[in-house]
Amino acid sequence: MRAFVPDYDLVTPRTLDEALAMLGDDWDRWQPIAGGTDLMVLFEANRLGPKNLMNIWGLRELSGIEVTPSHVTLGALTTYTQVRRHPLLHQEFPLLGLAASWTGGLATQNRGTLGGNIANASPAADTPPALLVYDAELELISRSGSRWVRFEKFHLGYKMTALRSDELVARIRLPRSMTGWKQYSRKVGTRKAQAIAKVCLAAAGRMNGNVVEEIRVALGSVAPTVIRCRQAEKSIQGRAITPMALQDAAEGLGQDISPIDDIRSTARYRRQVAINLLNEFLESLRS
Repeated sequence: MRAFVPDYDLVTPRTLDEALAMLGDDWDRWQPIAGGTDLMVLFEANRLGPKNLMNIWGLRELSGIEVTPSHVTLGALTTYTQVRRHPLLHQEFPLLGLAASWTGGLATQNRGTLGGNIANASPAADTPPALLVYDAELELISRSGSRWVRFEKFHLGYKMTALRSDELVARIRLPRSMTGWKQYSRKVGTRKAQAIAKVCLAAAGRMNGNVVEEIRVALGSVAPTVIRCRQAEKSIQGRAITPMALQDAAEGLGQDISPIDDIRSTARYRRQVAINLLNEFLESLRS
């Protein structure tokens, strides 16, 4: 049953300082909302909860894409469409643009924000695997100041994050360090478009001759949070991609993931698909 609209207030703070003050004074009263592509699904199902809505869509301090010689920094209100259309992101961070293209249809991509995808903390979200591969950092801000957190440390458990109740995600920072890396990503779902992932893999590797010098592998929909697959990485790094190395990497991946049975898929299917995608990526490094 749909939620009753008059039960909620919607307030639009004029500035970021005003928004942070509202959260600082009455954090248990306000739910920040920007694009609303996740929250409106909860609203339609009457699962949004008792908080009123704070519209942060127009806060210019949370918008924009800044490029420096060492980093690209995206405001939390950057939309999927803006990610897809940015030429430097397309060139240096193609996995992020690919993930943005997978997220819903054009209407969702025009309104949905990178910060919202992060804060929603779904293990099936499309952009977090790419952000893990790119070693992203998040700026979290409150009335008392700001702090930077490694993206890998942000998701603590299913729908749990390091974001305090009085904080907002402000910016996402990506180091420009992917020169010479081969990048790969693939999403497996019921359909090719507008489907929640059964398994989503993002990965990057750098070869030295026929040896894997560095590697990063991230997966979604196979654990309570999106994860870096450290055991799989450790199993293959410093080795040539041989049948034995592929087998060891698959065994390492089995230690990294903990898939479940749910309405979209089975744990057995997810485990096998994750191994298949890892093998596909590793084989691509040899070409």
